Amino acid sequence: MSKPNAFLPDLGAEGMQALMGDALKSVSGLNVSAEVVARLQRDYVEGMTGLWNQALQGLTQAAAGAPAPALSDRRFAAKEWADNPAAYYNAQMYLLNARTLMQMAEAVEGDAKTRARIRFAVQQWVDAMAPSNFLALNPEAQQLALRTQGKSLAAGLQHLLGDARKGHVSQTDEEAFEVGRNVATTEGAVVYENELFQLIEYKALGAKIHERPMLMVPPCINKFYIMDLQPENSLIRYTVEQGHRTFVVSWRNPDASMADKTWDNYIEDAAIRAIQVVQELTGAKTINTLGFCVGGTILATALAVLAARGQQPAQSVTLLTTLLDFSDTGVLDLFIDEAGVQLREMTLGDKSPTGPALLKGQELATTFSFLRPNDLVWNYVVGNYLKGEAPPAFDLLYWNGDATNLPGPMYCWYLRHTYLQDELKLKGRLTVCGEKLDLGAIKAPVYIYASREDHIVPWKAAYASTRIMSGKKRFMLGASGHIAGVINPPAKKKRNYWTNDTLPADAQAWLDGATEVPGSWWTDWSGWLKPLAGALVAAPKAPGNRKYPPIEPAPGRYVRQKA
Repeated sequence: MSKPNAFLPDLGAEGMQALMGDALKSVSGLNVSAEVVARLQRDYVEGMTGLWNQALQGLTQAAAGAPAPALSDRRFAAKEWADNPAAYYNAQMYLLNARTLMQMAEAVEGDAKTRARIRFAVQQWVDAMAPSNFLALNPEAQQLALRTQGKSLAAGLQHLLGDARKGHVSQTDEEAFEVGRNVATTEGAVVYENELFQLIEYKALGAKIHERPMLMVPPCINKFYIMDLQPENSLIRYTVEQGHRTFVVSWRNPDASMADKTWDNYIEDAAIRAIQVVQELTGAKTINTLGFCVGGTILATALAVLAARGQQPAQSVTLLTTLLDFSDTGVLDLFIDEAGVQLREMTLGDKSPTGPALLKGQELATTFSFLRPNDLVWNYVVGNYLKGEAPPAFDLLYWNGDATNLPGPMYCWYLRHTYLQDELKLKGRLTVCGEKLDLGAIKAPVYIYASREDHIVPWKAAYASTRIMSGKKRFMLGASGHIAGVINPPAKKKRNYWTNDTLPADAQAWLDGATEVPGSWWTDWSGWLKPLAGALVAAPKAPGNRKYPPIEPAPGRYVRQKA
């Protein structure tokens, strides 16, 4: 058997020092202290020596028939890795190299954002270079190819060619789902539409409904049916079951004809227009409202514009994983700086010499996938292509791959004034639809939900909304991430949430004093909403009314448009 350094150049202590020095010098203007470099050198050499000794011991044990222990990293946990001494050692060396590279990235001296960007870039490279991602280094894929007489490789090639035609790595069996057939199936009708959105009214499931309707504004960077995947996990259906006359905005997937649409258009001609139509259609002076993610940002902006006009149409506001304070935007902050925003403005926005353009949905989808590359990229590269496995049918991942475009000017305004300059929370700083914004002018009570493991809207950033909104507030923290934490129906009896009736200034202080409750936060929200929904009245016999007759059955044609 060859020496361990057959897998890497023969470095030794001096070679390791030179390698680290060259790697660090390649990043202009950044340094690592000599003490840290010396420690990393020492730890690396000790780790490499330990792995070599372990490899020799493993060969002896293998000769005696004793299997090597499985590696804890799930990429290398299969039996084929432990049974192949070279592959087993290669995986261990990769993990040592990956750990050392990340320690180097952590040790770089610089401002917080630069260091975070370096960590992110190094992590991307480390994840991409895993031996499991390459057929020549993956014994699990090799053994499968032998057992199937090459059929797994042939299937993998077909999957690769198919994904190349589609322009993305398949995460699920996309043929298994169809919007309106087995996702987005809650019964209803489109009762209004303009060039930006369709408004869906859902059919009541009982003879009585609350007199005050509910309007939901989903994110415009995704399709609305994340809230209506299957009947058993549909937030829309659950809301209807609780007796609320429910309306949902279904955003149009923009094409070239909408490339010039602005943030003001999305506020005035979509969110505000939806509020007005629901009021006119139901006769309700005030309505309950809900915004999810960017939909919550849009909803709050629209209500602030209306407040500046002397109108308070919201009886309540529910904000799900929503940012109003953008001082902590988590991993997404890595992509935002003045130069980057200016580039977007010059290529997509009003400053573009060739005119406004669309931000393509696949670009957004790829960005979000690479926030979790092992789970959402390389896992499928290995499964789809190296092993020839068809990805399983999964409604959430089907929705995740159903990309949406965004108009360039709207997107650029959002980037600059929220993520970059964090101006939305500042009273009177921004003018939207001709009105000076003040989110504190919204008087309705607010239910603010955040997910504890959310990497897109950090929960402490969502908690900051409690200092912005002036109405009576309730903050709720759920388990899991940005989507799974929200879509958590009570019947599943999964996960948990934290509740605390006090709202200290510090988010961690809130959590320290919170009580953990098993199950879904939906029941807490439903109990909070019920007294705000008004008396029970007879449910309408049909959707819409004379002024707003039904246009087509839900989910409508806008949601079916592909990016």
